[in-house]
Amino acid sequence: MASWRSKADSSTSSLSIGPATVTPALLTRIFLRAPHSYTDDNHGHLRKALAEAPRAVDALRMLLEAPIDDPTGAGTRRGCLMANSTCELGNADPKVLAHAHRTDETSTALIGDCVARAQREGDLPAAVDPIALARALLAAQQGIVFMGRTGLDTATLTATARSLAAQLLPGHSGDRTDRC
Repeated sequence: MASWRSKADSSTSSLSIGPATVTPALLTRIFLRAPHSYTDDNHGHLRKALAEAPRAVDALRMLLEAPIDDPTGAGTRRGCLMANSTCELGNADPKVLAHAHRTDETSTALIGDCVARAQREGDLPAAVDPIALARALLAAQQGIVFMGRTGLDTATLTATARSLAAQLLPGHSGDRTDRC
Protein backbone atom coordinates (compact mmCIF):
# COMPACT_ATOMS: atom_id res chain seq x y z
CA MET A 1 0.00 0.00 0.00
CA ALA A 2 1.34 3.41 -0.88
CA SER A 3 1.99 5.77 1.96
CA TRP A 4 -0.13 8.84 2.57
CA ARG A 5 2.79 10.93 1.31
CA SER A 6 2.93 9.28 -2.14
CA LYS A 7 -0.84 9.54 -2.44
CA ALA A 8 -0.66 13.16 -1.41
CA ASP A 9 2.07 13.82 -3.98
CA SER A 10 -0.06 12.42 -6.79
CA SER A 11 -3.38 13.87 -5.67
CA THR A 12 -2.21 17.38 -4.84
CA SER A 13 -0.31 18.14 -8.04
CA SER A 14 -3.51 19.29 -9.75
CA LEU A 15 -4.27 21.56 -6.78
CA SER A 16 -0.96 23.43 -7.00
CA ILE A 17 -0.17 22.37 -3.46
CA GLY A 18 3.34 21.23 -2.81
CA PRO A 19 3.69 17.80 -1.23
CA ALA A 20 5.61 19.25 1.69
CA THR A 21 2.49 21.18 2.74
CA VAL A 22 0.30 18.08 2.83
CA THR A 23 0.32 16.40 6.21
CA PRO A 24 -1.80 13.62 7.67
CA ALA A 25 -3.73 16.30 9.57
CA LEU A 26 -4.59 18.12 6.32
CA LEU A 27 -5.63 14.88 4.67
CA THR A 28 -7.82 14.11 7.68
CA ARG A 29 -9.55 17.51 7.44
CA ILE A 30 -10.19 16.94 3.73
CA PHE A 31 -11.39 13.40 4.43
CA LEU A 32 -13.81 14.46 7.15
CA ARG A 33 -15.49 17.02 4.88
CA ALA A 34 -16.11 14.83 1.86
CA PRO A 35 -17.22 11.52 3.37
CA HIS A 36 -20.17 12.84 5.35
CA SER A 37 -22.08 13.58 2.16
CA TYR A 38 -20.52 10.52 0.50
CA THR A 39 -21.70 8.18 3.26
CA ASP A 40 -25.10 9.88 3.55
CA ASP A 41 -25.59 9.43 -0.20
CA ASN A 42 -24.41 5.82 -0.07
CA HIS A 43 -26.69 5.01 2.84
CA GLY A 44 -29.59 6.58 0.96
CA HIS A 45 -28.84 4.45 -2.11
CA LEU A 46 -28.41 1.33 0.03
CA ARG A 47 -31.67 1.98 1.90
CA LYS A 48 -33.53 2.46 -1.39
CA ALA A 49 -32.00 -0.59 -3.11
CA LEU A 50 -32.71 -2.88 -0.17
CA ALA A 51 -36.30 -1.63 0.16
CA GLU A 52 -37.16 -1.69 -3.55
CA ALA A 53 -36.21 -5.30 -4.22
CA PRO A 54 -39.30 -7.48 -4.57
CA ARG A 55 -37.79 -9.97 -2.09
CA ALA A 56 -35.29 -9.09 0.60
CA VAL A 57 -33.05 -12.08 -0.11
CA ASP A 58 -32.65 -10.82 -3.69
CA ALA A 59 -31.56 -7.45 -2.33
CA LEU A 60 -28.97 -9.20 -0.13
CA ARG A 61 -27.64 -11.10 -3.14
CA MET A 62 -27.49 -7.83 -5.07
CA LEU A 63 -25.44 -6.34 -2.24
CA LEU A 64 -22.71 -8.91 -2.85
CA GLU A 65 -22.70 -8.24 -6.60
CA ALA A 66 -22.92 -4.45 -6.31
CA PRO A 67 -19.14 -3.91 -6.48
CA ILE A 68 -19.08 -5.66 -9.86
CA ASP A 69 -22.15 -3.98 -11.34
CA ASP A 70 -20.10 -2.20 -13.99
CA PRO A 71 -19.37 -4.64 -16.86
CA THR A 72 -16.19 -2.73 -17.73
CA GLY A 73 -14.79 -3.49 -14.27
CA ALA A 74 -13.91 0.18 -13.66
CA GLY A 75 -15.88 0.27 -10.40
CA THR A 76 -14.09 -2.76 -9.01
CA ARG A 77 -10.71 -1.13 -9.46
CA ARG A 78 -11.82 2.14 -7.85
CA GLY A 79 -12.62 0.63 -4.48
CA CYS A 80 -14.47 2.26 -1.63
CA LEU A 81 -13.66 5.74 -0.32
CA MET A 82 -14.55 4.80 3.25
CA ALA A 83 -12.50 1.59 3.24
CA ASN A 84 -9.53 3.24 1.52
CA SER A 85 -9.59 6.26 3.82
CA THR A 86 -10.06 4.21 6.95
CA CYS A 87 -7.10 2.01 6.05
CA GLU A 88 -4.94 5.03 5.36
CA LEU A 89 -5.99 7.37 8.17
CA GLY A 90 -8.05 5.37 10.68
CA ASN A 91 -5.22 4.57 13.06
CA ALA A 92 -3.80 8.09 12.85
CA ASP A 93 -6.91 10.07 13.74
CA PRO A 94 -9.73 9.18 16.14
CA LYS A 95 -12.20 11.36 14.20
CA VAL A 96 -11.65 9.32 11.04
CA LEU A 97 -12.00 6.09 12.99
CA ALA A 98 -15.20 7.33 14.68
CA HIS A 99 -16.72 8.31 11.33
CA ALA A 100 -15.78 4.94 9.84
CA HIS A 101 -17.33 3.15 12.83
CA ARG A 102 -20.59 5.13 12.54
CA THR A 103 -20.69 4.40 8.81
CA ASP A 104 -20.18 0.69 9.39
CA GLU A 105 -22.84 0.59 12.11
CA THR A 106 -25.38 2.35 9.87
CA SER A 107 -24.65 0.01 6.95
CA THR A 108 -24.90 -2.99 9.27
CA ALA A 109 -28.25 -1.81 10.64
CA LEU A 110 -29.69 -1.26 7.14
CA ILE A 111 -28.55 -4.69 5.99
CA GLY A 112 -29.73 -6.23 9.27
CA ASP A 113 -33.21 -4.80 8.65
CA CYS A 114 -33.17 -6.43 5.22
CA VAL A 115 -32.11 -9.76 6.74
CA ALA A 116 -35.04 -9.52 9.17
CA ARG A 117 -37.36 -8.83 6.22
CA ALA A 118 -35.99 -11.94 4.44
CA GLN A 119 -36.78 -13.92 7.59
CA ARG A 120 -40.35 -12.59 7.64
CA GLU A 121 -40.67 -13.51 3.95
CA GLY A 122 -39.55 -17.06 4.77
CA ASP A 123 -36.31 -16.94 2.76
CA LEU A 124 -33.94 -17.08 5.74
CA PRO A 125 -34.27 -19.16 8.92
CA ALA A 126 -35.72 -17.33 11.91
CA ALA A 127 -32.78 -18.54 14.03
CA VAL A 128 -30.30 -16.43 12.03
CA ASP A 129 -29.03 -13.38 13.93
CA PRO A 130 -29.79 -10.47 11.53
CA ILE A 131 -26.90 -8.30 12.74
CA ALA A 132 -24.36 -11.14 12.64
CA LEU A 133 -25.40 -12.04 9.09
CA ALA A 134 -25.39 -8.36 8.10
CA ARG A 135 -21.79 -8.07 9.32
CA ALA A 136 -20.81 -11.22 7.42
CA LEU A 137 -22.44 -9.91 4.23
CA LEU A 138 -20.76 -6.52 4.62
CA ALA A 139 -17.38 -8.18 5.22
CA ALA A 140 -17.89 -10.39 2.16
CA GLN A 141 -18.89 -7.39 0.03
CA GLN A 142 -15.85 -5.41 1.13
CA GLY A 143 -13.70 -8.46 0.40
CA ILE A 144 -15.02 -8.44 -3.15
CA VAL A 145 -14.17 -4.74 -3.37
CA PHE A 146 -10.63 -5.54 -2.22
CA MET A 147 -10.32 -8.39 -4.71
CA GLY A 148 -11.43 -6.02 -7.47
CA ARG A 149 -8.67 -3.63 -6.47
CA THR A 150 -6.16 -6.43 -7.10
CA GLY A 151 -7.22 -6.52 -10.74
CA LEU A 152 -9.32 -9.69 -10.78
CA ASP A 153 -11.57 -9.87 -13.82
CA THR A 154 -15.30 -9.30 -13.58
CA ALA A 155 -16.18 -12.95 -14.32
CA THR A 156 -14.06 -14.19 -11.39
CA LEU A 157 -15.49 -11.54 -9.07
CA THR A 158 -19.04 -12.45 -10.13
CA ALA A 159 -18.40 -16.15 -9.51
CA THR A 160 -16.95 -15.29 -6.10
CA ALA A 161 -19.95 -13.10 -5.20
CA ARG A 162 -22.36 -15.86 -6.21
CA SER A 163 -20.42 -18.45 -4.22
CA LEU A 164 -20.52 -16.21 -1.16
CA ALA A 165 -24.25 -15.64 -1.63
CA ALA A 166 -24.87 -19.39 -1.87
CA GLN A 167 -22.96 -19.94 1.38
CA LEU A 168 -24.24 -16.95 3.37
CA LEU A 169 -27.82 -16.99 2.11
CA PRO A 170 -28.75 -20.69 2.07
CA GLY A 171 -32.14 -22.04 1.26
CA HIS A 172 -32.92 -19.84 -1.72
CA SER A 173 -31.88 -20.72 -5.25
CA GLY A 174 -33.02 -17.51 -6.93
CA ASP A 175 -35.48 -19.43 -9.13
CA ARG A 176 -38.30 -20.23 -6.76
CA THR A 177 -41.37 -21.70 -8.38
CA ASP A 178 -43.67 -21.08 -5.42
CA ARG A 179 -43.91 -17.33 -6.00
CA CYS A 180 -47.13 -15.82 -7.24
